[in-house]
Amino acid sequence: MPPPYGPAEPMPDLTNKIILITGGGSGIGLAFAQHCLRLSARVVIGDINLTQDAKSTLDAAGSAKAVYRRCDVTSWADLHDLISASVGAFGDVPDVYAPVAGIFEPGWSNFWDEGMVEGHPDYEGGYRTMRINVDHPIHLTRLALKALAGANKQGVVCLVASTAAIRAGYLFSLYSASKWAIRGFAKSMAQADVEEGVRVVCVMPGLVDSPLWRDRQDKIMEWAKYDMRRGLMPKDIAEVMVKMVRDEGGWCSGGTCVLKTVDEERVFEKGWREREKEYDPSPRPDADLTRVRNALDGERGKGWKRREGMVA
Repeated sequence: MPPPYGPAEPMPDLTNKIILITGGGSGIGLAFAQHCLRLSARVVIGDINLTQDAKSTLDAAGSAKAVYRRCDVTSWADLHDLISASVGAFGDVPDVYAPVAGIFEPGWSNFWDEGMVEGHPDYEGGYRTMRINVDHPIHLTRLALKALAGANKQGVVCLVASTAAIRAGYLFSLYSASKWAIRGFAKSMAQADVEEGVRVVCVMPGLVDSPLWRDRQDKIMEWAKYDMRRGLMPKDIAEVMVKMVRDEGGWCSGGTCVLKTVDEERVFEKGWREREKEYDPSPRPDADLTRVRNALDGERGKGWKRREGMVA
């Protein structure tokens, strides 16, 4: 694949494409996996645990179509090993990377609870919310770029932010900050489409009925007045993600962020292709990307290397 490596081509047919999904054991991640399987894709699911629904999905698909690997998304080694699992099971690195795993203001990692105060026995020296919701998708995106360059393939990274990345909220301030970060990262990675043929895009869901709300011991549903709000189901977000990955008609170029609520579904942030036509109120010279190009060119065509010490 001679330079330039992009722009990325649409991916209308997911037959035999490999989809890597963190948080695929439940909620949006599982719904996305199920939708991709219905479209004849192959999936790699990474999660700490699997729900019974996820186990049934894996059993029904069979090992030729779906594999599971336990994954702590705060671990670089675990994320790296998900890609190795894809190579081991399907003979290639994934085409699509969906870092869906996330947490929503748990008592052990939020801005307000006592456990987050330095000196408390539960204090870890940082917020695990940011490691899970921000570090993990950013890290997986870098691994995706490395894997795709090594295989001389184009691909897609579909990030998951939230409407909290638009309006924020005092009650869930840390969660909001994490989702603002992902929206900004998606925009910052728009040019990977042109440079590398890798579309980094982002879906921004409204309230979704998922384990983030229901599988917990606190009163967050009461505090957030959950029962007074209208929500979506995980499959609603999965359907949007599939449309973004497939990009039929070329509407979802790198950097595109799609808002999905019960009331609307629309492009909230335009991708690089659409923004090229817009007026720039503060024009500036293009950055010298030699450093970026050299980094990825050093990985191109080298294939994926299994991590030393990886447990099969």
